[in-house]
Amino acid sequence: MIKLFSWNVNGIRAVERKGLWKEFLDKNKPDILCLQEIKANPEQIDISIDGYDAFWYSAEKPGYSGTGILTKTAPLQVINGLPQDIIKKFKVSGDIYGDPNKEGRVMAAEFEKFWIVTVYTPNAKDDLSRIPLRFKHWDPAFLEYVKQLEKSKPVLFCGDLNVAHTEDDLANPKPNKGKKGFTDEERGGFQAFIDSGFIDTLRLFKQGNGYYTWWSHFSNARGRNVGWRIDYFLASKVLRPKIKAAEIHPNIMGSDHCPVSVTLNI
Repeated sequence: MIKLFSWNVNGIRAVERKGLWKEFLDKNKPDILCLQEIKANPEQIDISIDGYDAFWYSAEKPGYSGTGILTKTAPLQVINGLPQDIIKKFKVSGDIYGDPNKEGRVMAAEFEKFWIVTVYTPNAKDDLSRIPLRFKHWDPAFLEYVKQLEKSKPVLFCGDLNVAHTEDDLANPKPNKGKKGFTDEERGGFQAFIDSGFIDTLRLFKQGNGYYTWWSHFSNARGRNVGWRIDYFLASKVLRPKIKAAEIHPNIMGSDHCPVSVTLNI
């Protein structure tokens, strides 16, 4: 069995300062840990990672975005960013907020039997000004990338996709319809992953609402579980028989997101 975790840490140094990083590793012992929003350069990251190989892909902008992969088994290779041919094909370029290709948003690691990809999808923004980037460029480019990787071996991709896919994926769907994270365009981008054959692993085991991974800091939203499920593990269809568990971990503190995990018999 192999256990994979994904966690938007909202600043890895902040989790360490809270004294929650080592506790998380010691208690959960992930074989592979994918991180988003590390908000640090490698030389700034001073955390306990005994027993892991660590790979970091930081944003050029200090204290912003960034991803990481920690693994007990050395990967065959690690690839940072989307390939240039896909960036060119889908015109994934900068906007008023910056260039997503310089924000450390995608890492892929190849192992003997699968690829693992960690992704921190650009936020649509409150005024939806990044919807064009998401809908026309980023989401189709990322889908093309994981399908390209899938030609060589099965793919698991995970991370903060910044969208609630269905009404079951947020506590208050009706007042949030059309707002960032729950627009038709963002939901359509996620549905394209499903339509192309990827499996939303949590839904193999749990149906209905109440399973959330992000909560606002306001009004005790986390305590009341008024949240959104925007962090996922998706898997190539061929892996379905090997997926033995998929979970969210709302009791793991340290970020406004909680970790998600899958267990594979592979």
